[in-house]
Amino acid sequence: MIVPANDSLANIVLSPAAMVRMRRLFREETFDVVHVHEPITPVISAYALAAARCPVVATFHAAGDSLKWYPLASKAFGVLTERIDYRIAVSERARQTAERYLGAVPIEVLPNGVLVPREADAGHRRKHVVFIGRQEPRKGLSVLLRAWPAVTAETGARLRVVGADPLSVRWLMRRQGIAAERVDLLGSISEEALTEELLHASLLVAPSLGRESFGMVLTRAFGCATPVVASAIDGYTDVAGPETAVLVPPGDVDALARATAALLEDEPRRRALGEAARKIAEERYSWNRIARRLAEIYAELAGVETERAAA
Repeated sequence: MIVPANDSLANIVLSPAAMVRMRRLFREETFDVVHVHEPITPVISAYALAAARCPVVATFHAAGDSLKWYPLASKAFGVLTERIDYRIAVSERARQTAERYLGAVPIEVLPNGVLVPREADAGHRRKHVVFIGRQEPRKGLSVLLRAWPAVTAETGARLRVVGADPLSVRWLMRRQGIAAERVDLLGSISEEALTEELLHASLLVAPSLGRESFGMVLTRAFGCATPVVASAIDGYTDVAGPETAVLVPPGDVDALARATAALLEDEPRRRALGEAARKIAEERYSWNRIARRLAEIYAELAGVETERAAA
């Protein structure tokens, strides 16, 4: 079922039948390690803690003060967190949130891994600006759409909206009286198609208003040598700095329009930001690095030697 969480909508499973299937799975299979994400979320994650008969790794993603379900879930399932053998958080903010309910326990910060294509040219880009996200208030799409007429009038660029349902975006634009000139609503696309969009776009714009634990859309763009214009919010400022992005006040339509248009028209700066972003993605967020560290954790818990190659 869909439940409101952190100014978003989350899908969770509450069916008792899921626990029956999981119990059968754990009985039939012999797992060396089980890795659970958001371990106090009902019922799949929480039940995995209860049913697993092997070491458990848990990753915490959520962050912020508005997680109204966290206190309730921690009271209902918090005792199960004692079964966790190794704790991971995707960001420092996610670690702080987890500590609030777990207490002073060791939690390693290991960011989400992203695809880093073999090759990415920071120059020779189309005048495309990419937005990635759902059509929900905290993602700030309405801010970008209000800024877009000024951006495209000055630069002639196209806005490529990925992820948001095209029908809901059209209704949003109609309600707010926003012109749809040079706006392409792509909806949900494959991972391969998203990579192609980022490899050819001049910019990614991430105008979120807050409550982001980790700027994964930013790091995904970094891997494709695509610079970013983003809101200066927690979760984004942990990932993006002046060497990779231009940060603007959240919700400021004029500042977003000015920053986007200026960077679109500045090819040398855009190329420099893209090259620096690509380097950071390779060093910090590549799956080659993240998977290697996960393999080390799994091997230590399972008591086996780590393979030399991961990912």
